[in-house]
Amino acid sequence: MNLHEYQGKELLKSYGVAIQRGIVVTSVAEAKQAYLDLKKSTRTNFTVIKAQIHAGGRGKGGGVKLAKDDQQLEEIAGKILGMMLKTPQTPGGMEGPGKLVKKILIAEDVYAPDFDACKEYYISILTDRETQRNVIIYSTEGGMDIEAVAEHTPHLVHKEYVDPAQGLMAFQSRKIAFNLGLSGPAFKEMSKFVTSLYKAFVGSDATLFEINPCLKTSEDHILAVDCKVSLDENALYRHPDLEAMRDIDEEDPTDVEAKNFGLNYVNLDGNVGCMVNGAGLAMATMDIIKLSGGEPANFLDVGGTADADRVEKAFRIILKDPKVKAILINIFGGIVRCDRVANGVVQAYNNIGNIHIPIIVRLQGTNADIAKKIIDESGLSVRSAIELGEAAAIVSEVLKQWD
Repeated sequence: MNLHEYQGKELLKSYGVAIQRGIVVTSVAEAKQAYLDLKKSTRTNFTVIKAQIHAGGRGKGGGVKLAKDDQQLEEIAGKILGMMLKTPQTPGGMEGPGKLVKKILIAEDVYAPDFDACKEYYISILTDRETQRNVIIYSTEGGMDIEAVAEHTPHLVHKEYVDPAQGLMAFQSRKIAFNLGLSGPAFKEMSKFVTSLYKAFVGSDATLFEINPCLKTSEDHILAVDCKVSLDENALYRHPDLEAMRDIDEEDPTDVEAKNFGLNYVNLDGNVGCMVNGAGLAMATMDIIKLSGGEPANFLDVGGTADADRVEKAFRIILKDPKVKAILINIFGGIVRCDRVANGVVQAYNNIGNIHIPIIVRLQGTNADIAKKIIDESGLSVRSAIELGEAAAIVSEVLKQWD
């Protein structure tokens, strides 16, 4: 689950991480009042207006602007609120439809009073599955595309691995500050910043923290000027306060619908829809689709209680994807009986109607023979298979018809 910038900053602040102050608003009138409130405690009339959407690169699409006074703020806020913001990370990139901006963050100018004395850094924390450790990735080249920095100047990107059992050690936070070339008060503040940031990462069950830029001000303070936060959805039951931050409007409507149905669904870019029970079988099914010459269009696990209603809902989810050219249903009847799934497929097919996409059904396990008979005698345009290889061959055959 992703958070907006303003939500991520509030989370960081609760763990003692220093942040750029800001006020989130939904109207121009609120933006003007926020500007006046911030102006009372700052030494400059400048303020930053930031669009709040779940995508990076907002500045490239015109979603981050600097205002020098209240008049300019009103003008910019009016343009950003309600715009369809396109960034390299919104659906379809800069050529896509973009995302509607419903909220903006009015943030203080932390680069005053001496812009030239400020320095931007990059810091992120995520889990490295290969080493089974958390890793802090950091660089002196903040405010830039870190992938480009890693590609062209890899020596400027550092990694510090942290044993999750031991946690971040004091010498590691000091090492990071040292490698960033800091000294004096800024060195101490960066060490404290990294320590608090790591506590926030672990404490919130996050999968990603990205602070870009992390700023050293002209007065040697360290602040999170921007942040990207992703949380582990499987741990949200421990954080009802964080789960309440979910912004459904920012999520894919199909993903939201699948969650409401209790389906484990991930949209992909392929042409063969998958309906499977069990994550392991789903991964094997995706592999067999690739081996047959296709590309999986989704990961969809209907779970161990695949009744007719659940199967129909899964069908409807898959059929929403216009790229799908075939659907492979691969069910192992352990807990659930195969004949029950077969009846669900027939019922769903009849209820939905006008399905012009080839459907391949492979049912193995309890009552598999009965299930195959139900499918074969249904009179529907559904092909059954017994072995996985047989199902893959049928997938390959129907895909060739589209070529």
